[in-house]
Parts: sequence; structure tokens; C-alpha cells
Amino acid sequence: MAFGMASQAPNIPEFSVSELAQSVRRTLEDRFSLVRVRGELSGFKVYGSGHAYFDLKDADAVLAGVMWKGNFQRLGFRPEDGLEVIATGKLSGYPKSSRYQLVVERMEVAGVGALLKQIEERRRRLEAEGLFDRAAKPQRPFLPAHIGIVTSPQGAVIRDILHRLRDRFPRRVSLWPVPVQGDGAAARIAAAINGFNAMPDGARPDLLIVARGGGSIEDLMAFNEEIVVRAAAASRIPLISAVGHETDTTLIDFASALRAPTPTAAAELAVPVRADLLETLADLGLRAQRAERRTRLLRAERLQAMAARLPRPQAIAGLARQRLDDAGERLPRALMARARLLGARLAAAGGRLTPRLLAHHLARERALLASPRVTPNPALLRARLSAARASLAAGFRLAEGLSPQSVLARGFTLVRLPDGAIARHAADAGAAPQLRIVFADGEVVARPATLATARSQPAAEPPPGGPQGQLF
Repeated sequence: MAFGMASQAPNIPEFSVSELAQSVRRTLEDRFSLVRVRGELSGFKVYGSGHAYFDLKDADAVLAGVMWKGNFQRLGFRPEDGLEVIATGKLSGYPKSSRYQLVVERMEVAGVGALLKQIEERRRRLEAEGLFDRAAKPQRPFLPAHIGIVTSPQGAVIRDILHRLRDRFPRRVSLWPVPVQGDGAAARIAAAINGFNAMPDGARPDLLIVARGGGSIEDLMAFNEEIVVRAAAASRIPLISAVGHETDTTLIDFASALRAPTPTAAAELAVPVRADLLETLADLGLRAQRAERRTRLLRAERLQAMAARLPRPQAIAGLARQRLDDAGERLPRALMARARLLGARLAAAGGRLTPRLLAHHLARERALLASPRVTPNPALLRARLSAARASLAAGFRLAEGLSPQSVLARGFTLVRLPDGAIARHAADAGAAPQLRIVFADGEVVARPATLATARSQPAAEPPPGGPQGQLF
């Protein structure tokens, strides 16, 4: 039996390992040149060359897969482990490891449910990092002077935004053109947001609008990418997201300072209506004028009411006039009392100024000077002599000030009775047959009228404009 098998061996073709591996590879590629495979991604990794390597698996098998750089960059989403996809490509072999693999040309998410699940898991992860905290976002300015827009330069979105801004309140606008879907869209959008934030003061916009029109969930995937979400969350410029229609929600909506349901609504949120502001200003101006006029009239009424409660000038002056009249009546009596007091003080001071006392002091000082036991000090003597002279001069000045002659020199008179006594009361003067009125420069003999006659006569009114003048 063994002899028979050996005799047939030369009829079987002989292959090298490489030839057999290549033959198997060509057979796989010819037989499975275009296939669509549904499976779950596992071990997804992108090498430095830009090629992606992964496994597609289901419950019973695993298929190796590779996606070259050019095809991978055209993906509209970022593949992740656990995501169910449909891969389209050809089956081929890899001779170095004796295995077969699927060379993927296109890849799509296997159903909307799986893509939404991926987005939701990403949302939860980024929310846990605090990227969606609206309280930490910069506040939107009421009237920005400069608005930056990140969108496609073609299409209706940019035209709608510019038209609405022009209608409401024209502002300076800077457009950063980017693709809004497809290959590299997410990286370009993130770069535009970061680029606006990197501008210097004065050139940097006061507000950003990131916008695109509606589309499927795959079309909007660029705005769900983590790189875009992180750029929006880190923006120092207040950012309004306006992606898709009102029912569309992307992750950039959570990371932005404000979400607009449509691009047109974003323009409405960006600026107020200029006509409304002018109308409001006009209304506020009228209200301010009415308030000012009302306040002025109210204060005038209060002033009139306060003025009505004030006393009349005649009443205020009347009290002063009465006090003046009363003071005028008391003035002669006060002058007479002052004269009597000065006379008494003069008499008392005159009694104290005795020459004998001065002579006694002088004799004592001379005795001290004549005493041989005392050595005179000229400086001390001069000082004491000067002090004595000053004291003596002060005594004479006081005597002169209290002298009746000095009182008479100031305009007062002294009334004496015939016996030489001073008439201190009006009754004494009225009962005397004659009086001697002493002035500073002489005397005058006068005969008084009766006291009753003197009291019955009205006092002569002082001439107007006299020494005292008029009070009013």
C-alpha cells in the first residue's frame, strides 16, 4: 500500500510556502472580491502610518480587518470598540501570518440605534468631565460689535445668517469657512473655533456662531466628534451652536454657551432688533421728561406750601423792634448805675493810694541800700525799680480810669444838689430849687420842673438818621 502512494507522488504539483500562500490569497480575492460584513468592532487601533487595524466579531467568529489611510480618512464618524458596523471590501490573505483578513474600503454604522448609543455614551463621558456646565460658560454680550461664523461658505446657511443680521442690527462679521461633513470636517471645525479664540484683543470676535443646515444623523456626525465638543467647551468667546433643524441635537449643543434651533434663530439670538431699541430709547426719553416735569411741579408745590407756613417779615421785625425799644428805655438807668459803680470803685481805689505808704516803702528801700552789710546788685536794683515804676504807672492809669473826671469826659454829667450832694434819684432833683449840672469843662446852674410835669411830657423822638441810625 505504501509502495503505491510513493509511486503516485511525482504526479502532485509541488508549491513553495510563499507560492501556496499567494495562491490562496488570489483565490480568496477572486472568490470574495466584494463583500459586506456586519460585525462588532474590537481592538480598533490607528497606527502612525494612518492605517487602521481591527477585528470584526460576532458571537461565534472573529475576522481580522484593515482599512488603508485614504479610506479611513473619508469616514464620516470615528470608529470605536463595541460599535456595530457594516464593512464593505474584499477578502484577502496575509502570507506572513498565514491568516486571511478583510480589506475594508467603506464602513458605516449598522443602524441608527447603534450610532445613537455611541453618541450617548460619549455624551455621558464628556458630561462627567464637566464640559457641559453652562454656569461656567462666558456670557453672551447684549450687542456684539464683531461676530465670528464657522460654517460652509456655500449653501443657504451663511446667506440666511447674514440676511437676518442685516435686517436686525448690522454688525461686523468674519467667516471661517469649513466643511461641515465628510472627511476631516471635525478637525477643521475644531481648528476654526480654536483659531478665533487665538486672535489678539481687538481682532477677536465678541461672539461665535457654529452652524450648518439639517441632515441625517450621519451628516451631522462631525458635530458629535469629541475634538469639536472639547473645542466648543474650551472657547473663551461665547458660542452659539446652530446645527441642523430644531429637532436635531448634537453634542456641540451641550458644550456651547447657547443653542439655537436653526441658523436663522442663531442670528436672532446674536443681536437685538435695532428698530426696537430705538423705539425703546424714545419711549424711555419721553418717560424721563414726564418724570422730570412731574418732579419739578411737585417740588414747586411743596415749596409754596412751606413758604405759606413761614411767618411774615413784619412779625419777625416787630419782636426785634420791641426789644430795641425796651433796651432804649433801660439804657439811661444802666448808665447811671454804671456811673455810681465807677464812682464807688474810684473812691475805694483812691483810699488805697496813700502817699504815706509809698514813702514808707521808699524809706525802707533807702535804708537797705545805706546799710553797709548789704552789697547792692545794680541789675537787681534796676529790675526792681522798673517793676515798681510799672506798678505805679498801672495804679495811676486805674485811678485815671475810675476818676469822675474821665467819666465826664466821655459825655456823662453829674447832677449836684444845692448843698453839694449828688442827686441820685429823680425825686430828689425835682424837689430841689436849683441844680448844678457838672460837665467835663464846667458847671451849669439849672432849675428843674416838677416831677409830674417831667413825666407827663412825651419823650422827643430822635431825629431820623441820628447817631443810632434806623433799624428798619
